[in-house]
Amino acid sequence: MVRAGQGPVVPLRDEEEAFLRAWSRAALTVPRALDADLLIGQGMSLSDYRALMYLSEAPGRSLRMSDLASACALSLSGMSRIVSRLEAQGLMARERSSCDGRGLNAVLTDAGLGRLRRAWPTHLASVRRHMMDHLRELDLPVVTAALQRFAADTPCADPQTGCSEPRQLLSPDG
Repeated sequence: MVRAGQGPVVPLRDEEEAFLRAWSRAALTVPRALDADLLIGQGMSLSDYRALMYLSEAPGRSLRMSDLASACALSLSGMSRIVSRLEAQGLMARERSSCDGRGLNAVLTDAGLGRLRRAWPTHLASVRRHMMDHLRELDLPVVTAALQRFAADTPCADPQTGCSEPRQLLSPDG
């Protein structure tokens, strides 16, 4: 569908089509590879890891369930299942929101932070092997900015819960 006010649709050049296909393939296969490495090495899914990671970066290690779901690009029901599983393992807890008392927050426990720290080296090695080792000759700030623009230009983009990278909480000496 062409948006109003836009000119005619211009076919992709060969290099643009090649990029689209390569990016589409990577967008499917890389997360699967990261997930497989975490499952094999840590018995943890990538979705579990990301939920723990986002909570570790949040003030008070706490986020509203809807904000955590958005950050992890999951439905609220999907996030609830993950939180229930991690809560049963003692890695997260649910608490009433102090803001309005209506919503629930997911809270990372000390055990959850410890579990994340133990999984981090496995995930880091996987990210390096499946992604970073293939990007050496690229200008990463330029590629990163382009990918951020891709994500920001989608109907489901949520600037309030934007993605971030693991920070000092995950460093071995942190």
